[in-house]
Amino acid sequence: MKRLITVFGLFACVTAPLAADGRWTDMSGLENNIRKGDYGTVTSVLIMEDGKIVYEGYFNGAKADSLHNTRSVPKTITGMAVGAAIDEGLLSVDTPAANFFSDVAPFENPDPRKFNITIEDAITMSSILECDDNDRFSRGNEARMSIVEDWASFFWDLPIRGYPGWSDTPATAKYGRVFAYCSAGVEMAGQLVERATKTRFQDYVKAKFFDPMEIDRFEWQENGLGQAHKSGGLSLTARGLAKFAEMQRSGGLYKGQRILSQTWTEEAIKPRAVAYSDQQVEYGYLWWRSPYVVLGERFEDYYMAGNGGNRVVVMPAHDLVVVITKTDYNTRGMHQATDKLIDKEIIARLAQ
Repeated sequence: MKRLITVFGLFACVTAPLAADGRWTDMSGLENNIRKGDYGTVTSVLIMEDGKIVYEGYFNGAKADSLHNTRSVPKTITGMAVGAAIDEGLLSVDTPAANFFSDVAPFENPDPRKFNITIEDAITMSSILECDDNDRFSRGNEARMSIVEDWASFFWDLPIRGYPGWSDTPATAKYGRVFAYCSAGVEMAGQLVERATKTRFQDYVKAKFFDPMEIDRFEWQENGLGQAHKSGGLSLTARGLAKFAEMQRSGGLYKGQRILSQTWTEEAIKPRAVAYSDQQVEYGYLWWRSPYVVLGERFEDYYMAGNGGNRVVVMPAHDLVVVITKTDYNTRGMHQATDKLIDKEIIARLAQ
């Protein structure tokens, strides 16, 4: 079921910092700039430092218990579910994925190379199938997937992608992978978790993450077969999103309880492919990597991102987690506006 977000007012409520040093005490500048619309239609900003909430504000009709449709942000949570299944010994990143989908075989556009596609190919957006959400002509574009019933078949029926002369090939690309943003591959990876664990994806995520991390407010979108939308259909509160980022920052721990292995959390954020070389953006296991540079100082981070300018950021050197939710879907400059907020309101304070 799709959830409609209704904006009631520009500035619904803001909670005062719960625990803060001097950097986060006065956030009136942030609030005024959000009121003016400088950063687009922001619905929440939450900042955690060393595991404690130091600022939490809600805007444009949102409240602390509002569920935010952050579009592709939950792709990273699907990657965490893959990690949990790997931690259990049920999968490995090198597992040939097609072996789990014999029920939808034979695939269209048959090619033996399809049986060499691994989980790692899917969660690094670098499989050899022709799938690119950023290309409206791509056969694997997400818009085409959403109007068919069987998303697993949609992925496996795609043809092998080409590498025209003006593009990198796996042989020439840094990390040996050519990035193409492919939601269908993430859906396949999530279905692979279901098949390996013999558990419905929603139930697996609830047992592995929601229950131990005390997340009781969430909403899944499902396709016509009742399958969870694993590449962008999970709505969570700002605090719920922050818990996933904080667990990752803590090496897989939540309040001392092991959620993911430290090995997986370390491997997940290593750069595996160059996403956008002109912007210094790289990609791990469904984690984005791109530094912020302020006054010549480089601030390393990794983050989840979604349409509308949604962002969940971890800055490990500063023990910082930042959640920014917005509703500027499919608008020009939506991500740049979020970058501006982070630069002016977060990084500027760290650089003081």
